[in-house]
Amino acid sequence: MPKRLFILLICLAGIATPANSQDVDKKDSLLKVLATAKEDTMKVSAYLEIGNLYELDDFHAAGSYYWKAYQLSKKLNYKGGELKFISNYTYLLNVNGQFDSSLLLNKQAIQIAKSLNDNVALAKSWANTGNTFQYMDEYDSAVYCYEVSIKLFESSGDVVKMARIQDVLQNAYMKLGQSDKALKFGKAAVSILRTTDDLPSLGQALLNTANSFQSVGQTDSALTYYDEALAISRKINYKRLEALSLLDIGNIHFHQYNADSMKLYYQKSLGIFEQLGDFEGESNALRGIAHSYLLKKDFVAARNNIEKALVISDSLELLSEKYENLKSLSSVLYATHDIAGAERCLDSAQVIEDKFRGDEIQKKTLSIEKRFETEKKEARIKLQQIQLKRRTAVIYFLIAGAVALLVILLLSYRNYYHRKKLQQAKIDELEAEKQLTATEAVLKGEAQERTRLAKDLHDGLGGMLSGIKHSLGNMKENLIMTPDNAQAFERSIDMLDSSIKEMRRVAHNMMPEMLLKYGLDTALKEFCNDVTRSGAVHAHYQSLGLTNSLFDQTTAVTVYRIVQELVNNAIKHAAAKNILVQVHQSAAEKLLTITVEDDGKGFDTAVLQQAAGMGWKNIQSRVDFLKGKLDIRSSPGNGTSALIEIAV
Repeated sequence: MPKRLFILLICLAGIATPANSQDVDKKDSLLKVLATAKEDTMKVSAYLEIGNLYELDDFHAAGSYYWKAYQLSKKLNYKGGELKFISNYTYLLNVNGQFDSSLLLNKQAIQIAKSLNDNVALAKSWANTGNTFQYMDEYDSAVYCYEVSIKLFESSGDVVKMARIQDVLQNAYMKLGQSDKALKFGKAAVSILRTTDDLPSLGQALLNTANSFQSVGQTDSALTYYDEALAISRKINYKRLEALSLLDIGNIHFHQYNADSMKLYYQKSLGIFEQLGDFEGESNALRGIAHSYLLKKDFVAARNNIEKALVISDSLELLSEKYENLKSLSSVLYATHDIAGAERCLDSAQVIEDKFRGDEIQKKTLSIEKRFETEKKEARIKLQQIQLKRRTAVIYFLIAGAVALLVILLLSYRNYYHRKKLQQAKIDELEAEKQLTATEAVLKGEAQERTRLAKDLHDGLGGMLSGIKHSLGNMKENLIMTPDNAQAFERSIDMLDSSIKEMRRVAHNMMPEMLLKYGLDTALKEFCNDVTRSGAVHAHYQSLGLTNSLFDQTTAVTVYRIVQELVNNAIKHAAAKNILVQVHQSAAEKLLTITVEDDGKGFDTAVLQQAAGMGWKNIQSRVDFLKGKLDIRSSPGNGTSALIEIAV
């Protein structure tokens, strides 16, 4: 009796294990988790795992969950999820005979794996493509795909995947009639898988290798492998493997003409095939039972069973099964001396056989026609190429000359463009230097003028006001005044004191004495304290790494003015209640970092592009003068933060 080969699919998601009560519980658990899961890669994995659990008993549900995994993977741009979907979904397509769709998806998987530079995924994709070719009975193409896959797996050192491919390779070689090669790969696969915990793969490899043993007449070895595969199938509750193992053991007993034993194994396999809804398996098992009755000369029971098998194969158009069933029925009819009926069965079987041969011849004819057409096209192309060589010799020469001229023109243009670009860069550099020089001159002139004015105010006007205050104080003791006049005199003295303080404050702001005497850190700290004492806003100052830092006077004054302008802007425009000034000098990075933040009303930073006021322009020009970087972050209602970085 013909054997049904068990094709093991090498897929990215692994091999689906047989269903059991734990799988049912796991399925229910996953479905509950799926209801509240976020749309991420974990949910893709959950869809795939549920599809695996459904795969053994409900192909439609499995395909639905695989497709959901694919859609979510596309949404997330998760290429790994797309590969896993293809490897699982193409198995369903192969089983349902949708080979073109399967090949198309597998080719996409190969391209995705190449784009990811993932040799393991690429090896699996080639193996899955080989599986599809094997389903299509294109075994030469299948062997090629498996060989590519093996080379890729050799570099990864994944011996388990190697063993699985060796198992499917033996199926391909069996179909090609090369039993010795099939047995070699099958034994190698079993040897490796015995060292792993992958019992489903080991059971399938044992079954296929047993078939290879039987094909070369080693019945005892085949029976040993079948028995081991049967034991594994029962241990892991792998029903399909169990049914096939029972069927093949029954075939061995059939060839030993042991009617009672073969009947027992065929009946057990029939029960499992009926549970699985495997009609081809049912037909095969019923035919085996019919043969057991035929050996015992119970022709009525034999005919009943073979007719049941024929009804199944006929209704489902299982031509190979129908062919075998008709031949078996003819044997039963010959045994009952119904020669005419037996001949009719053989005639019907012959029609199917002729159809098989016709299909095979048609395939070969189409292949030969395609090859012949290809050879004709190649010959025509060669002739045209010879003719074109003669006609295009001059054209090639002219093209070469044109290309050379074009290259010369391009190089000339490139040289011209490069020189123009260098000249423009020099012009831009000179403009920048000119602008910086002008800015430096303005800032130095401003600083000198502020210093002069501050000295004039402090030494000149300040001294005069102090002298007037002293004179009025002496006069007070020598004058006799009414109480009202005395009170007015005291108010005048107070106003004079306020004028002296205001004059000193203005002079101090124009050129802070603290900055000149004690340096930038102390000057900024005192400035923030003065702002806080004024009551307008609370200004908090923090510094790091400035304790022993020395800056040249121009840099120190410029940084001070930048901070002063930013704080004044926060007071005037932001309606802030708190201002934070942070200054940090990193000796390792040679970088001075200044941060001024406020909790004011904020603004849209886009308006700075069209700012007409002098404040922002002064800040920007001072930062540019110091060759620093300025970053303003703000939005309405969220305050303002200014970050300045200056190389020191």
